[in-house]
Amino acid sequence: MNAFRISTDPAELDVGLIHRFLSEHSAWARGIDRVRVERSLRHSLCFGGYLDGRQIAFARVISDYATFANLVDVFVLPPQRGRGYARDLMAAVMAHPQLQGLRRFTLATADAHGLYAQFGFTAPLRPQTLMERYVPDLYQRG
Repeated sequence: MNAFRISTDPAELDVGLIHRFLSEHSAWARGIDRVRVERSLRHSLCFGGYLDGRQIAFARVISDYATFANLVDVFVLPPQRGRGYARDLMAAVMAHPQLQGLRRFTLATADAHGLYAQFGFTAPLRPQTLMERYVPDLYQRG
């Protein structure tokens, strides 16, 4: 069996693969341009998941590393799903030294509640205090 390896080294990221997945296959970033993806990678703590030297998984955390973090863009390529790689990736994210002691760690998901619940994520305790500004079709506008 091949070992799944996780790295936060930005030099190892397959930017083309990340952009392709987000822009063509994700439900949340369809149509996003490569320049925007590259900028997001530069300003985030990125986790790449690798099998046989090829990237098959990804997660990105936006944080001040003191009080708050937001988890975004989590994916495992479809042929590799169902093998525990998302769980391993999440374990690496949650164990990262720079992400310890945060008061709030957020994420948005449409269908992976069970995965994130394993790591202590729940519905907001006080949803009435949360607000957002969301433009779902921004990337399709051109």
